[in-house]
Amino acid sequence: MRRALAALVAFGLLLLAAAPAQAEFDLTELAVTPSEADGSVSTIAGSHPFELTTTLGVTTELSAKGEVPQGEAKSLEVNLMKGLVGSQTAVPVCSAAEFNLRSEGRPACPDSTAVGIAAVKAEFKVLPPSSNLFLHVPVYNLAPSPGNAAKLGFVALNVPIVIDVGVSEEAPHNLVAHLRDIPQAILFYGSKLTIWGNPASSAHDALRGDCVGEPVELTPQPVSLGTCAAKVPEKPFLTLPRACEGPLASIFKVDSWATPGAFTEPQSAITDEMTNCDSLTFAPTAEAQPTTSSGESPSGLRVGLDVQDAGLTAPTGRAKSDIRKVELTLPDGVTVNPSAAEGLGVCTPAQLAATKLGSQGCPDASKLGSVSVKTPLLEEQLEGSIFLAEQDDPSTSQPGAENPFDSLIAFYITIESARNGILIKQAGKVEPDPRSGRLVSTVDDIPQLPFSHFDLRFREGPRAPLTTPPLCGTYAAKAVLTPRSGGEAVESTSTFTVSSGPNGGPCSPGGVPPFRPGFEAGSINNNAGSYSPFYMRLTRGDGEQDITRFDAILPQGVTGKLAGIARCPDAAIALAAGKRGRAELASPSCPASSEVGRVLVGAGVGPALTYVPGKIYLAGPFGGDPLSIVVITPAVAGPFDVGTVVTREALTLNRVSGEVEVDGAASDPIPHILQGIPLKLRDLRVYVDRPNFTLNPTSCAEKTVKATLFGGFADVFSPLDDRPAPLGTRYQAASCSRLQFKPRLDLKLTGGTKRSQLPSLRATLRPRPGDANPSGLSVTFPHSAFLEQAHIRTICTRVQYAANLCPAGSVYGKARAYSPLLDEPLEGPMYLRSSSHKLPDLVLALHGLVDFDGVIRIDSVGDGRLRSTVDFVPDVPLSKVTIEMQGGKKGLIVNSENLCARPQRATVEATGYNGKRVTLRPKVANSCGKKKGKKGKRGKRRSALRLGT
Repeated sequence: MRRALAALVAFGLLLLAAAPAQAEFDLTELAVTPSEADGSVSTIAGSHPFELTTTLGVTTELSAKGEVPQGEAKSLEVNLMKGLVGSQTAVPVCSAAEFNLRSEGRPACPDSTAVGIAAVKAEFKVLPPSSNLFLHVPVYNLAPSPGNAAKLGFVALNVPIVIDVGVSEEAPHNLVAHLRDIPQAILFYGSKLTIWGNPASSAHDALRGDCVGEPVELTPQPVSLGTCAAKVPEKPFLTLPRACEGPLASIFKVDSWATPGAFTEPQSAITDEMTNCDSLTFAPTAEAQPTTSSGESPSGLRVGLDVQDAGLTAPTGRAKSDIRKVELTLPDGVTVNPSAAEGLGVCTPAQLAATKLGSQGCPDASKLGSVSVKTPLLEEQLEGSIFLAEQDDPSTSQPGAENPFDSLIAFYITIESARNGILIKQAGKVEPDPRSGRLVSTVDDIPQLPFSHFDLRFREGPRAPLTTPPLCGTYAAKAVLTPRSGGEAVESTSTFTVSSGPNGGPCSPGGVPPFRPGFEAGSINNNAGSYSPFYMRLTRGDGEQDITRFDAILPQGVTGKLAGIARCPDAAIALAAGKRGRAELASPSCPASSEVGRVLVGAGVGPALTYVPGKIYLAGPFGGDPLSIVVITPAVAGPFDVGTVVTREALTLNRVSGEVEVDGAASDPIPHILQGIPLKLRDLRVYVDRPNFTLNPTSCAEKTVKATLFGGFADVFSPLDDRPAPLGTRYQAASCSRLQFKPRLDLKLTGGTKRSQLPSLRATLRPRPGDANPSGLSVTFPHSAFLEQAHIRTICTRVQYAANLCPAGSVYGKARAYSPLLDEPLEGPMYLRSSSHKLPDLVLALHGLVDFDGVIRIDSVGDGRLRSTVDFVPDVPLSKVTIEMQGGKKGLIVNSENLCARPQRATVEATGYNGKRVTLRPKVANSCGKKKGKKGKRGKRRSALRLGT
């Protein structure tokens, strides 16, 4: 009758709106206590306690009814001690239909689903207060509602009470119990909830399910009505933490119907520290396997962790220690694949924080792989993802602004189960070795959630994140697993085999990668004598040696117009080398006026590379050479910024052949690794495309662009074992026949005009702009000019000349050359130098921005006339060349007759680089007819007419 009356009253009160309490209220008498069967506190780490009791009360006040709660509790939240876990698979569940079906006020749940007993101090508001009325009711394991890992339920005063249990989304990911919407029809004074560690144990038969007796006033202990066996296998339902890390706190919060959502300040119930951690066993194993057995290929990675823990599911056993930290070291040769950067995104801390159950905050572009976790505590497997974290940013002073480690590479693991309401976020870091690129990955402070198998898979495909070793063989990965219990770490080694070369090809013989680089070069527009962008490309195959440096020799006639182009200062180059890539992109260090081209650098392995652009600037002297080009490449690829790569190449002009040379021996090496990421340079494209800068030759003869590429051989960090690979590619200009060739040569003798006198000579060559450049020139002087061999005295030897030690007496004149390609002329002395000819050569030692040696061969024709021949002139545009030879005591030209007797003419045979030849008959000007004193314009003109000039 009392139950019936209570049910009617409860039904009526639920229809009434209760007046809100005015007084503040709080929780009191908080405790979370694991205990053994004898009532002693259970503190054995990893054990299954006999029971776990959670006690709480609310503050009370005196009223007209007597002592009543200060407020009306609405919802209760309890964050249980970290490391405490429960099993979803240990106890059968009572269905919602069974729980809601009442039999004499009790749920119709099977006794096998009972997991404990609740002692609730509560009463209906309409009844007189009874300060010691405890309601003892069985607690059942209910089918969890979506979004919860477990649900516990009991019925008090015919009112169903359910407790949802989940896992906190925040570290340390402890169990969280929620009791929501406590009925307003009752006055709630407190409760004592006892959950059994091994519910099926016969020790609980007396108070299991229907064997729990009626509430007994003035007696806080439950009454047994008999024996109710579970009749199911015994499995532990609760497991204590597997770590001894100090006293453990359980956090309580409550709100009221008066102020819903305004929870009281958190209060803690402290549980004694776990003990006996030193006796916890710990023997997990780890395995790391790439997804391909081919060498130097893009690869994913599968990392597996296995824990065999029979004690976790054995009623009388002890669970093993959880893994606190995993440090995985991959073998040398397994490195980050630059190809992965293209199109890759990042997950920011804000995006990670926005990740909720069923709502992914990290962008798909940042996803690196997947995760699956099996645990004997849950019915279903957990699934998750791996995301790339945003790298460090030195511009911020806040640690962890981009990732928790302020590192170049970090990742986030998210594991979730929408069904169970589980969402775990775990950060990890990857540290590449700055010299070898070897990878060490660390995940620390792993949540105390036992698992049997953890499987992490990095994605496969052309842009997989890793690169396999280039050489065939067996490789070992080492994992160091640190227990949460504080014991010794365990090492676990796994091996894998690289059984083929890249793309399944053969392994490299001899243990050293091959080196067969590719090379191509040429002008985009090959019209002779025209300005055109010049293109060069260096390539390397997967599995081959890294390119460490290169030399290049451009074909004769391929030159650059340096006039009017600024030089990038050394200070600006040094500044660029210390900048982040994005900073260099936003504000280039070198002036735009010094830019002459661009590069495109392709890095990575496999069929898909990551391309990074850079710029080429003209710079000053470097490595002993007069000029240099500096390639500045902001190393920004996808989400990664590994700085600014500055590579300076010495540039010179061969002083004999006139060829432009890239002097690799005096240049910076090509970078092999940046911040621990091997670049795997595969494709280097050079575009010298400044308008009106690179000039084609005026010769259409077939030529070769030459290059020597050096491979890293066995040690890419040492130049001592670099191996050269000579390369060449055909080059040929076109349409040479359209070029004209009409140079002009002026000759003038100054000084003595009589027989046997030795005048000085001034010769001026003036090619026409736009014509083909002269390739050779032969000047046969008139009969009046002979070589004075008696004046050939001091001669500079070839050895002296090469060492710049020619004696002063070997200087017989000077020369100056002007070119539209240079701001300043080249000039220098003219030496008489020994040669393989019968007579010494005259050598023009031209100096300026570049140096060049012009060689004039001296001989005589059959009738004794003097002849000078230039067999080689560089295929470069010249606006004027002047040669001044001394006369008198150092004169090499002697008059064989009086120059004033008749006009003198020379014979000039000139050949253009386009194959055209011309014969000139210039008059040789001299000093005949000149009078001392000033002359008017008319007198000068008459003298000129008289001299025939």
